Amino acid sequence: MLDVIPIEREKLEKYKVHFAIGNPSAGRDKKEPLYELFSNTFKSWQEIQTGRNFQREFILSLIYFDKDEWIFGGIYKSNGCKKKGDRYIYDTELVDFRKDMIGRLIIRYDKAKISGRASYLRLEKWVDLFETSQILKTPYSVEPFPGYEDVIVDYSLLKTIISEREESWLTALSNMKGVYLIIDKKTGKQYVGSAYGEDAFWTRWFEYVKNGHGGNKMLKKLIKEKGQDYAYNYQFSILEIRSLKTEDQEIIDRESYWKNVLKSREFGYNEN
Repeated sequence: MLDVIPIEREKLEKYKVHFAIGNPSAGRDKKEPLYELFSNTFKSWQEIQTGRNFQREFILSLIYFDKDEWIFGGIYKSNGCKKKGDRYIYDTELVDFRKDMIGRLIIRYDKAKISGRASYLRLEKWVDLFETSQILKTPYSVEPFPGYEDVIVDYSLLKTIISEREESWLTALSNMKGVYLIIDKKTGKQYVGSAYGEDAFWTRWFEYVKNGHGGNKMLKKLIKEKGQDYAYNYQFSILEIRSLKTEDQEIIDRESYWKNVLKSREFGYNEN
C-alpha cells in the first residue's frame, strides 16, 4: 500500500488504521460507511465513536467493500474528542494527501484471519500486510438500478440513493406504480405498501428516508418507541409493478392481495 500512499516509515507510528464497517448486530448494513462515503458524509460518521479509538495524530480510513477488500477513505488529522453521553465525538479534518485515491484505491487485507475483530490498529504493525488490489479509474459509486425483480435494498443504501438522486434509480422508481415490501430484519415482521401518484415508488420511499415510518400507523409507533435509527433494520423490495397508466384502485387491490398472501396484518406491521 505504501507504494500508492507513500507514508514515510519513520512516521507510521503517528497513524491509527480505522477499518470502518457497519455493525450488523445493531441492525446496520456492513457497507453503511461505504454509503456514507457516497454521500460525502463519511467524515461525520467516523467522528462518532464508542471509545477513545483515535489516540494518534492521524487516522488512515479503510472502508469495508467486500470480504477481504477495503476502499481507501482518506487520511484524517485528529484534533481531539469530547465525551457526549456514551459516545466520543472527534474533531477531525481531511488532510490533503492522496485525496485523489479516495474511493478509488482498493486494499486487500483479510482482517478476520489476520487481526480478528479489532477495527483500530497501529499502522506500523500491519502496513506490510496491506496489499494494493486495484485502483479504479473513477471513485466507486452507487451501483445502477438492478431491475425491478432484483431490488433488495437496505435502508442505509436507500438513504444514499435518495439523497444523491442517483439517476438510474430515480428514473426507474418514478416510472412505475406497484406494490412493495418492507422487512424488519431484526424481527422478521413485514409491511406491504403501495406506490402510486406522482413519481410512485420514488416519492413513497422518500418518505421513509425522511422520517423512518412513511406515515404508516404501526411503523410510526415503532419509530416513536425505538427512535428513527431503528429504520436501519428495514429492507425494501418490490413485489410487483404496473404502468403509470394503471388506475390507482387496481394498485390498492393488489396491495390487499399481497397483505393476504403474506399475512402482514396478522403477523406484521399492516393494520388494515
